[in-house]
Amino acid sequence: MTTQAHILIVDDVPDNIQVAMNFLKEEPYQLSFATKGQEALALMRVNNYDLVLLDIMMPEMDGYEVCRRIKAEPKLQNIPIIFVTARTDIDSMSKGFQCGGVDYITKPFHAEELLARVKTHTELHQAKQLLAQTNTNLQNKLQMSQRRLMTELEQNQIEMIYMLTELMESTSDETGKHIRRVAECSRLLAYYHESLNDEDADIIFHAAPMHDIGKITIPHEILHKNGRLAEDEFEIMKSHTTRAYEILKNSRRKYTRAAAIIAHQHHEKWDGSGYPQGLKGENIHLYGRIVALIDVFDALLHKRVYKEPWTLEDTVEYIRSQRGHQFDPYLVDLLLEHVDEFVAVERL
Repeated sequence: MTTQAHILIVDDVPDNIQVAMNFLKEEPYQLSFATKGQEALALMRVNNYDLVLLDIMMPEMDGYEVCRRIKAEPKLQNIPIIFVTARTDIDSMSKGFQCGGVDYITKPFHAEELLARVKTHTELHQAKQLLAQTNTNLQNKLQMSQRRLMTELEQNQIEMIYMLTELMESTSDETGKHIRRVAECSRLLAYYHESLNDEDADIIFHAAPMHDIGKITIPHEILHKNGRLAEDEFEIMKSHTTRAYEILKNSRRKYTRAAAIIAHQHHEKWDGSGYPQGLKGENIHLYGRIVALIDVFDALLHKRVYKEPWTLEDTVEYIRSQRGHQFDPYLVDLLLEHVDEFVAVERL
């Protein structure tokens, strides 16, 4: 059921306003009036109207100009306007429709005519408003549903990542804590990078654990060799980057896409001497540059099957020496500026 319609009557002659109001009082309308165009515009900006009955011949600003100004304001332009005037020529009527009027009533008018046309246009306007509100509600529900679906999909991605991470951990006793530390430190470094936001930090945190996922495809005797790899063995080891990328690259989900990039590029070097593509400088994705630095930082500080842990001083000195060579200079500066925070994570 429609709500009570609010109608604005605009006429510079008070008697004309009174006649229209007397006729319209037969229906449960809420009525307001104005005797000048500026006054009408002021009222419309602070009140909600369902219809305007607008005279044409008024001083200072005629009805055509009032109509044009109403239609120029986004909040008012959908309110229907019926011209009510003594002008009966075709040119006046055409001009009224051209500037945005929906109907045209000539004076003197009959009560039945006025009531019928007002009823038609108020009901049509309210129906349009109801339809617009219904569409808005449906759009909001659809957006909420899409957000909920995306959240579920993202949670599924995260769950998959951690299942694969556990699989990686099961293949090596030394990778579990390393994976967690790399994720935490990568997020911290992303947090300090001025071009990244909280969403980027979150993506890196969840994707970084996948940086060495390709190693599950490497033969056990090479992956766990106690000593230096032969040249052919090292070529096989390097393939863990491209193998991971081939597995992950076709995903359209943000965490998996980021994991594909990181797995593929975390062994690239700032000076172009890395692998597998030999990318240089900013051609290496920032996510890859971050994990490349943190991966080495963590590896140096902790024992591996092929090495003893380095001291913090030696680790910092190595990282500093590789600024602009192996690592992004700006990222090195950020890491060293906040090194105490990264060391705290390393000790978790």
